[in-house]
Amino acid sequence: MYLSRVRRRLAQLAAHLVVALIALVVIGGATRVMEAGLACPDWPLCYGSLLPGRQMNVQVFLEWFHRLDAFVVGVALLVQLGAVLFWRSQLPGWLPWFCAGLVALVLLQGALGALTVLQLLPSGVVTAHLALALTLVAALSGLSQRLLSSSDMASPLWWRLMGGASLLAVTGQCLLGGRMATAWAAQRCLHGGEACQWLQLHRISATPVAVCLLIFVCTALLVGGWPRRQWPFLISVLALVVTQIGLGFLTLQLGFSQPVVTVGHQLVAALLVALLAALSFRSPEGSNLSLSAVGDASSTEPCHG
Repeated sequence: MYLSRVRRRLAQLAAHLVVALIALVVIGGATRVMEAGLACPDWPLCYGSLLPGRQMNVQVFLEWFHRLDAFVVGVALLVQLGAVLFWRSQLPGWLPWFCAGLVALVLLQGALGALTVLQLLPSGVVTAHLALALTLVAALSGLSQRLLSSSDMASPLWWRLMGGASLLAVTGQCLLGGRMATAWAAQRCLHGGEACQWLQLHRISATPVAVCLLIFVCTALLVGGWPRRQWPFLISVLALVVTQIGLGFLTLQLGFSQPVVTVGHQLVAALLVALLAALSFRSPEGSNLSLSAVGDASSTEPCHG
């Protein structure tokens, strides 16, 4: 039906925005690791121009590209809102309000981005900036799944509760790591014995977070039925957790001296947030839509992935 086609296109847009937002989080992490947060001393321009010329170097490029990605995401969210308003008679009543809320969040995100530059990278503002970015990742990942469902059929309550708890646990761990990073607590602890409480807290809290995810995955696999049929995504969660633990250990062993490893650690965290949000909002009915309802399998693959 035409309605299903509209929802499918909106789901694809939401899925592509998730990818753009994950890239935004990773580039932001690379900007911090490379100490490029103030590479462009002004805002919203960079050295007074849209594209800095002779000032361009790796650090300036990271900060400039981070802003460019954020601008593209903002424009795409406005396009999404416009499309939802245009076809609102054929879409759920909550969708225009939800998309308007996403636009409000990205505007607030831009304001926080400006503050990080104008106030010279205050730790609290940078952490709030990360929190909003992860919120947008989770919201759009969940939205892509809800749009693929043509009814209000929901997953089992225990699935939503455990999935939501796992999502909150991972997000909290991400923010704790972000707070530690923005205060340079790990480097200060390793080299000067200062602010070690942040590093210890981040390491200690990783265990209960991993256990929470393990319980969710094992429960889903043991229950059987629809939850067990989500095994490719559940195994992906375990693989990401193992990778994240390995990268965290390697980062400490290297003394935070390898930016690629640190940025990889942040990438896996963002992927976990996106995947857990998608699982939490995944619908049993939506995951079994016929090809006639959602189009060919290749067109829905980005949404399910």
